[in-house]
Amino acid sequence: MKKILTGISFFHSLVFYAQSDHNKAVLSDITEKVKSYYIDKEAYKKVDSLFHNESKKGSFNSLSKKDFAALLTQKLRININDKHFFVKYLENYSPKKAVSEKEREEENNSHNRLENFGFENVLRLEGNIGYINFKGFASPQSSEKTLAAAMNFIANTHSLIIDLRENGGGDNEMLLLFCSYFFDKKTALYTTYLRNKDETVINSTQSEVSGQKYLHKKVYILTSKKSFSAAEGFAYFLQEHKLAEVIGEKTEGAANPVDHFIIQNQYLLLVPAGQIKSFISHKNWEHTGVTPDQEVKAGDALKVAHLKILKNILKTETKTELSIPEIKNLIDKLEQ
Repeated sequence: MKKILTGISFFHSLVFYAQSDHNKAVLSDITEKVKSYYIDKEAYKKVDSLFHNESKKGSFNSLSKKDFAALLTQKLRININDKHFFVKYLENYSPKKAVSEKEREEENNSHNRLENFGFENVLRLEGNIGYINFKGFASPQSSEKTLAAAMNFIANTHSLIIDLRENGGGDNEMLLLFCSYFFDKKTALYTTYLRNKDETVINSTQSEVSGQKYLHKKVYILTSKKSFSAAEGFAYFLQEHKLAEVIGEKTEGAANPVDHFIIQNQYLLLVPAGQIKSFISHKNWEHTGVTPDQEVKAGDALKVAHLKILKNILKTETKTELSIPEIKNLIDKLEQ
């Protein structure tokens, strides 16, 4: 019996040391990526100290790889105070052969197409009001036609509501393309400083787009605490340029762009590797979030925006498909 227990104990020791070596390699690689890419050049010292202390306490012992990744995400976000940090275990991941840009784009398209490139639905609400429920910024190469179709659909409305309450962000170029529909000419919105390359890039809207631009009309953007990254940027820049009113909850505050890395062929790591600055304020929404023009609970934001538009229709005597009594009746229903 003693020999069996000793054998089991020896096996457990092998597993423990193998896991320990694995964890050390992962932590070392993450620290190195932070040192080379993170926007704050000194932050890697905090990361190194964090990992050393947590390893000494045994925080990473006996965790599954999935839980290990989740704990790393939590620790990095809290200790570095940056919600863009992310670590995910890639189950059954295997390094792929080098693929062309076209093949990579098609692979991304296959996934994003299943979610209609973030466009959940596009509607015309009573009172001739456009409504776009947009949940994510896929690449503009894949999303351009769907975006154009959505904007063409709402082109004849007199006001527009863009719902970003469940939008977790995404592609920076798609952010610029969507913004382009609300600017009458090419406009420089912000700069991006890329630390690893030590260069600054100017980010501008496009003068021409595939669909119809939505100019000189009322635009309302709905936000929640889930609105993140590019979704925050969209609200921030249209609000800053006085092209839209933001209604809903203050957002989380994640402005800086990220780079993606594969760690030990098993984990995806996102590291904030740049810093953006608005051309108007020379600031961004990092840590502060986007403050709505009208702060209400996320669940009430759509109703509040709809009511605001309907009341403005009465005030300005804007012609719609509804008569004045019908508009007043609709207002009464929404207020109940």
